[in-house]
Amino acid sequence: MVINQTLKPAISALKISARPWPSVALLMTADWLALCMASFISVELRYFFNGQFHPSLYWRLWPVLGLFILAYALGGLYPGVVISPVDELRRTSLASTLIYLVLSAAIFLFREGELYSRGIFLMAWGLTLMFIPLGRIIVRRLFSHCRWWGYPVVVLGAGRTGEMVIRTLKREPSLGLKPVAVLDDDPRKHGTLEGVPVIGGIPMAPILIQRLQAPYAIVAMPGVPRAKLLTILERYGRTFPHILIIPDLFGFASLWVAARDLGGILGLEVRQQLLLPGPRLIKACLDYSLAIVVGLMSLPIIGLIALIIRLDSPGPIFYGQTRLGQSGKYFRAWKFRSMAPDADQVLTHYLQQHPELRQDWEKDQKLKDDPRTTRVGRFLRRTSLDELPQLWNVLRGEMSLVGPRPIVDQEVWRYADKFELYTKVLPGITGLWQVSGRNNISYPERVNLDAYYVRNWSVWLDVYILVRTIWVVTQGDGAY
Repeated sequence: MVINQTLKPAISALKISARPWPSVALLMTADWLALCMASFISVELRYFFNGQFHPSLYWRLWPVLGLFILAYALGGLYPGVVISPVDELRRTSLASTLIYLVLSAAIFLFREGELYSRGIFLMAWGLTLMFIPLGRIIVRRLFSHCRWWGYPVVVLGAGRTGEMVIRTLKREPSLGLKPVAVLDDDPRKHGTLEGVPVIGGIPMAPILIQRLQAPYAIVAMPGVPRAKLLTILERYGRTFPHILIIPDLFGFASLWVAARDLGGILGLEVRQQLLLPGPRLIKACLDYSLAIVVGLMSLPIIGLIALIIRLDSPGPIFYGQTRLGQSGKYFRAWKFRSMAPDADQVLTHYLQQHPELRQDWEKDQKLKDDPRTTRVGRFLRRTSLDELPQLWNVLRGEMSLVGPRPIVDQEVWRYADKFELYTKVLPGITGLWQVSGRNNISYPERVNLDAYYVRNWSVWLDVYILVRTIWVVTQGDGAY
């Protein structure tokens, strides 16, 4: 192919340092350290509490750790690019559990069960499920912004979809794809797109892969005619080892979607988790068991908070508000009271004195410095402890631990056509919007996150959100 001489400097100027092997090495090291820590802590704790064995009995099993790394590799966890955190949690948990089951079965078959403690294996299994995702999160937080992390990717299409893809990849560097160049046949779009150079037409793809060694391409042209799209895929499918296609299905489910071959016809299978009895039963069991455990452990804290609220300001300890739940049914959601008894009058007077804040209130129904909040209430809201009484709503079957934010009648119009999605599941104490910025995100973004949750709901998504909630609450980001 003859290249326009004016484009040669642009191609030569492209610099890329992203390579897969550092990412693979770091993730493998993190997994290895997590497995070692889980094993060491389990053995030493058991030995500390009057263990009748020598720790070297377990240290001789260290080659078994290689089986975990092999299982993770077979599960597509290396180099770990283009994997959602939810799917990664599912893969690591299933792979780890499988290896522990195989190891336990092998010990039983070789009649060495009396030598090894079942408690140690159970503890190591539980710690592994925690440490592996934690180690991967730490590695990505430390290194995903580095230029050498992940794979370089070429985006085909400089339209709105291409812009959205680049913006998303830059905002989520942990996905492991670094956009380095954009190709588009429209000369008017040449220049830059979100800081990435648009250097020429799509026929330049073979030249780029020679220059950049980019194994990934993203076809971001959902509106292109079918014939042209097939031509692009056929022609450049031999150029890039991996091609991702962004279909014209915005707002559709993106988790748990699998490609199916229907006699040569491409089909996308979407598992409707909301209609499957097994996952729904697991979610209910998770809700009730965790609500009971957390509730019992929190009884001293609940008693202390109740006492402090009583001493801080006059009024009831608990506050109940009518909210909309599953199937549009009303219920009373309970919280610790965090506002003054005459909150409505205080808000009206405050907005009269500060009319510039009325627009913020009408937009999100939130004020960063809410005058209605008591001294104790500000602390309870910042730590989310004001929502502890909603564990009672979970036990009553009115709420879930994870779900969309419970709303009032005045907020229904904001959901528009997504309100039907909202009513398909129980509202939750925590949810996607709480772990995605909380009050720092706009109301339309909250609605979109609630809709995403319902469309992609699964037990694994719930587990991911619960784990993320712990981190978000300890940081206090966006809480007011």
